[in-house]
Amino acid sequence: MIEVRRSRERGSTNLGWLYSRHTFSFGEYHDPRHMGFRSLRVINEDRVVPGAGFGTHGHHDMEILSYVLDGALEHKDSMGNGSVIRPGDIQVMSAGTGVVHSERNHSPSQPVHFLQIWIEPDARGVAPRYEQKRFSEEQKQNTVRLIASRDGREGSVTFQQDASLYTGLLDPGGAITMPIAPGRRAWVQVVRGEATVNGETLAAGDGAAIESEATLELRGRTEPSEVLVFDLG
Repeated sequence: MIEVRRSRERGSTNLGWLYSRHTFSFGEYHDPRHMGFRSLRVINEDRVVPGAGFGTHGHHDMEILSYVLDGALEHKDSMGNGSVIRPGDIQVMSAGTGVVHSERNHSPSQPVHFLQIWIEPDARGVAPRYEQKRFSEEQKQNTVRLIASRDGREGSVTFQQDASLYTGLLDPGGAITMPIAPGRRAWVQVVRGEATVNGETLAAGDGAAIESEATLELRGRTEPSEVLVFDLG
């Protein structure tokens, strides 16, 4: 079974310096039909104008991932980390017992376009931690590359949940097939281009919940596309 969440149906926030689309309920956008999927709680597609950003604020007991599509995102936190996240990078901040951080557009002239993803942890009160890694386009071309997992296998970043995050780049007509283990679910988010997901056509910004399926089949259409795949326990 596949249930599609169309981009146009998502919630939105427009603050002038920030334009955000919310796949699931977030902030002032609340829809009881879309509160998350399994442990996946937030997918926000954010666009921040040059020089602006989220001021210093706190989190706890949440696994927060940032995935930049265009531009550069500057990160600073109370653990002493300072970094710039660019396309190809995956960043995870396990908030645990509490962390304070800020995020800003690193560029004075170009907007930044990124996904902010929250995953609910399966243990609370753990020590906060930060990790960032880069994966090349070659590692993701017409395949799914593991970039985040509970155990850090295959060089992925780690987070506190029985879940795995993959990314893939699809050429037009390119195909990817991956199994879904019994009892698990998948969420697919198309972030660029257009692809079919188990026969359903999804465009950029569309997502899909996959349940009671043994296989996930992704296929590129008329232009290059990029997808994120969440394997959820």
